[in-house]
Amino acid sequence: MLRQIRHMAKLARSARVIARHGGLDVALEDPQVPAIAKTALRLIGAGRQRARGEETGLAKALEELGPSYIKLGQFLATRPDMIGPERAQGLRQLQDRMAPFSMNEARETIQKGLARPSGEVFHTLSEPIAAASIAQVHKAEITDHDGKRREVAVKVLRPGVEARFRDDLDTFFTAARLGERLSAEGRRLRLVKAVETLERSVELEMDLRLEAAAMSEMAENTRNDPGFRVPEVFWQETSRRVLTSEWIDGIALTDTEALQASGLDLQRLGDTVIQSFLRHAMRDGFFHADMHQGNLFVDRDNNLVAVDYGIMGRLGAKERRFLAEILWGFIRRDYRRIAEVHFEAGYVPATQDVELFAQALRAIGEPIMGRSSADISMARLLTQLFEVTGQFSMETQPQLILLQKTMVVVEGVARSFNPTLNMWVTAEPVVAEWMEKNLGARARLEEAADGAVTLGRLAAAFPEAMSEMSQATALLSSMARSGGIRLDKETTEQIAQAQSRHSASTRGALWVGAIALVVLALSQTL
Repeated sequence: MLRQIRHMAKLARSARVIARHGGLDVALEDPQVPAIAKTALRLIGAGRQRARGEETGLAKALEELGPSYIKLGQFLATRPDMIGPERAQGLRQLQDRMAPFSMNEARETIQKGLARPSGEVFHTLSEPIAAASIAQVHKAEITDHDGKRREVAVKVLRPGVEARFRDDLDTFFTAARLGERLSAEGRRLRLVKAVETLERSVELEMDLRLEAAAMSEMAENTRNDPGFRVPEVFWQETSRRVLTSEWIDGIALTDTEALQASGLDLQRLGDTVIQSFLRHAMRDGFFHADMHQGNLFVDRDNNLVAVDYGIMGRLGAKERRFLAEILWGFIRRDYRRIAEVHFEAGYVPATQDVELFAQALRAIGEPIMGRSSADISMARLLTQLFEVTGQFSMETQPQLILLQKTMVVVEGVARSFNPTLNMWVTAEPVVAEWMEKNLGARARLEEAADGAVTLGRLAAAFPEAMSEMSQATALLSSMARSGGIRLDKETTEQIAQAQSRHSASTRGALWVGAIALVVLALSQTL
């Protein structure tokens, strides 16, 4: 109980800060916010007049509240279904910039993480060149396994960050549980599940070995991709709290003057950004989910290089097919097929009307057809799509929301280099390649080959299976002759009744277990 009171007090303090910046005023006008919640907001001053000169905005409030809330804001920027598209757009400008911690603390963390003094690991170690809520980055030099001196980027975890985030996440869980208890909309949005997703993301970011593994996996996936590469990881100089990777000596995509002076084909660069992202998402089901300009460089060979692999997205086979068929459906204006894909994936309940859903999709797709390429936004289309699916009782799919958020960012980056970029023309080769490989004639041949292998295995096992069946038949026959078993109507009915009782008892056990888990979860919150 004391723990819950403490988290409620923390929420109240946080709400006061957000209210002071005007970040909660809009909730007072939202008909979906329960009356009891609006009363609480008024009590903490959400609707009071702000003092002259005070900065407004949810992003500013979260920056004031500190690292955990900055991460929360970045996560909410991926969830326009929860906070609305306008607020989500505002949070995309949230800056994860913190004061750096000291060099002494950095060296101590390196020594503990690598079991060697930093001076033995690195020939040089610069002052921090960037500091965020979870870690900061230094430039250094090492001797690689070939005896060559290499420039590297050293990412060092912020001291004490795990405990701070753990406590704040418990507060977020308290708020999510409260929201689900008080609001049907909160339950539809699966607020607790959303915080669990944030928790997993933060946990992954706090183990730098996992970020190194993500870089390694993407490097393998993209080794033959045109115009894209991933920095090399130096595993011997990497641990849970320290990540050492290749220093990228290139032009940051934030440096527009240098890019223009370089003579690069900037329109082609924009195409590479879009096509690389789609290739990673659809072909590999594994994509960089933070591809803003600050994390992208062009190296000396004119390759696009992405850094900072702390936030990654994954799509299963179902989600990849879903994405490809939706994009292909809009390209071909086949709205019925797009609707069917939603039903086949199980995202839209079967109780909904597929024809009505296709009509709603047409209302999204047709307005963009025939427009100039500058007006066609794939990201905006997906945003509208997820808004419409909510009207048809589609539950939130966090992996698809993350995909949509990343596409918004990637499209923005690409358009900064080519304002007239036609997303559909740029995306079509990648989508068409995926469709042919996975749904076309080539895919059918591969499926047939897999089927032949399966049949071969069954054929090889057939003699053994027949032998076992013969033995079982002989055993049953012997038991029947001895009166041990009767395979008549009465016996089979008794077997069916016993099976039914077993199934009922199993279901009962599952319900008892589920109730016990709920009681346990509630006891942990009290």
